[in-house]
Amino acid sequence: MVRPFACLFFTATLAASWLAMTATHEFGHVLHVWLSGGRVVGVELPPRGLGHTRVSLNPHPQFVAWGGACWGSILGTSAIVFTRRGALSRWCGRFFAGTCLIANGAYLGIGGLFGDPNGADDAHELLRQGAHAWQLQLFGLVAASAGLVVRHRLGRRLGFDLAIQIADRRTLAMVLALAGSCLVAGCLLPAE
Repeated sequence: MVRPFACLFFTATLAASWLAMTATHEFGHVLHVWLSGGRVVGVELPPRGLGHTRVSLNPHPQFVAWGGACWGSILGTSAIVFTRRGALSRWCGRFFAGTCLIANGAYLGIGGLFGDPNGADDAHELLRQGAHAWQLQLFGLVAASAGLVVRHRLGRRLGFDLAIQIADRRTLAMVLALAGSCLVAGCLLPAE
């Protein structure tokens, strides 16, 4: 029988990783808007949507569209560097890095493979702005493959067995606080 703590830890870790991945992805768009001299009107994060950055002035749309997946992957992977103390900290950093790499890679790679130039996501915007489908597919292949390698190195069942053995109530509280913080930020950010 599965312990309630294990179920809660598993669910909270998945939620926190997904929500933080979405935040790093949208941060990448915002950063590229600012760097290119554009203007951000609003950022939509869960629970109000899947994630979207609204821009009123976008002088370099391809640069801005690449920013989400690139920075989402880079910032996610940097979690490995900043979580070197303790087995559970290392596991959390690697789990998050794997989430970011797989999600951003699949997002652009699949969009590049089945891209409809009239779609509303990043892959379609990149294709509309002159990026080639092979570029999106290559990014997707490299990022998602790297994420799968990171996840594979976590061990059997993505290392959750070991993580649950090490985790305590304080760890669970921190993971729940991270997920809650991401949800609150999503509610507080101006969508428009």
